[in-house]
Amino acid sequence: MKISILSLFPHMFDSLLNESIIKRAIENKKVEIEIIDFRKYSKLSNNQVDDTPYGGGAGMVLRCEPIFDCIDDIKTADSHIVILSPEGTTYNQTIAKRLSKIKHLIIICGHYEGFDERIKSLADEIISIGDFILTGGELPAMMITDSITRLLDGVINKDSLDSESFNENLLDYPVYTKPEAYRGMKVPEILLSGNHQKIDEYRQNERIRITREKRKDLMED
Repeated sequence: MKISILSLFPHMFDSLLNESIIKRAIENKKVEIEIIDFRKYSKLSNNQVDDTPYGGGAGMVLRCEPIFDCIDDIKTADSHIVILSPEGTTYNQTIAKRLSKIKHLIIICGHYEGFDERIKSLADEIISIGDFILTGGELPAMMITDSITRLLDGVINKDSLDSESFNENLLDYPVYTKPEAYRGMKVPEILLSGNHQKIDEYRQNERIRITREKRKDLMED
């Protein structure tokens, strides 16, 4: 899989690409991630990529030309273009799994006051990570990239993926490690029993209980 991220602030992604699981996934050629500074596609003398909005108003708006030209340069028949915007579909694990099957994902990060509306005509879909405002699309792009990369074959142990939160619309079960007792809090006896059938039943029941208590909306979905 290849992920191309269009951003005016490419160095924001340095830590993402050079730490932990994503770094190993890149080194093992499970994913290719490129960060493109679309300011390089500006045709203006000062490399300007934004301008004041027609009709007046606060802030600066991203111009069409640099982003269209960048997309023209990198898009292929396998590309799927995502724009990050509050108006989009709220991101979740189901979307992450779907996007992880795409050969070439292009993510466009907004900044300043927003996009020229015509830029949205490039998008195959628009995604939001929640009902709050950030200064740009870089952090959401990192979150989406992380959530997708870990789903790719060979990046994480399959058993770990199968037992994660949001599988079957349930949260994950509680986990414990040594010591067995700490500050009056003890590991549940069933986990010490060695009876794996009973442990599996306990964990599934705990997933249901925790989801019902903390995210009942998932069970309703």
